[in-house]
Amino acid sequence: MLLTILGWSYVVHVARMPGMSAEPSMAMPGMDLSTGTMDGGSGTAPSALSALSALPALFAMWTAMMVGMMVPSVLPSVLLFASMARQRRVSGRAPLSVPAFVGGYLIIWIGFSLLAALLQTRLRVALLPLAAQSRAAAVAASAVLVTTGIYQWTRFKLACLSHCRSPLGHLTGHWREGRAGALRMGLEHGLLCLGCCWLLMALLFVGGVMNPYWVGGLALLVLLEKLAPRGEVLGRVAGVALAVWGVVLLVRS
Repeated sequence: MLLTILGWSYVVHVARMPGMSAEPSMAMPGMDLSTGTMDGGSGTAPSALSALSALPALFAMWTAMMVGMMVPSVLPSVLLFASMARQRRVSGRAPLSVPAFVGGYLIIWIGFSLLAALLQTRLRVALLPLAAQSRAAAVAASAVLVTTGIYQWTRFKLACLSHCRSPLGHLTGHWREGRAGALRMGLEHGLLCLGCCWLLMALLFVGGVMNPYWVGGLALLVLLEKLAPRGEVLGRVAGVALAVWGVVLLVRS
């Protein structure tokens, strides 16, 4: 829970900084993606070098968001693993490392954060010259929305979600001993979680990377998908809504 609190505290702190709450948003053409302010398309595109210089801050921002968004949904799996570790300790068997399991899970999402930050630096360079062309931004946002909506119905998504909702079968079927084994199981769990949620995280580029309401809404959807009764049905309903939203956005642009 401490990781979640720290992650959300950083997100809120950064979101309150001038110009950060709307960076970047494909669905809001006319926005200067280098500052987050409206410029009507008159701004000049930042150079690749200046965009890359923002990479450390963007990486920290994405890491904080992923920790804040994903740790609550993985908490039941961590508690399950901790319970298994206690049972082994009581029975005198080789201990399990809960920190190693959590660390493996976080490594996956930290890696995703780095890729997302790199993509964001490219969006800073690529999208700003198109800021005045509302249709270009709308088409990009529509494509992400429709793709995410369709993905919510794919077998791969549902298989990954099934693991996240009921991790016991995977843990027992892919058991590995020792600290290295716990790390590897954490990495595997993180990869399956990434397969479940990566396109939902891509929606941050549609609604605004540092829009706290958008971030909170996506975090809630991820949490309900994984933990709520019939969460898989909710995920499919959300997929239909996202696809419809994308089509409407395209038609209206």
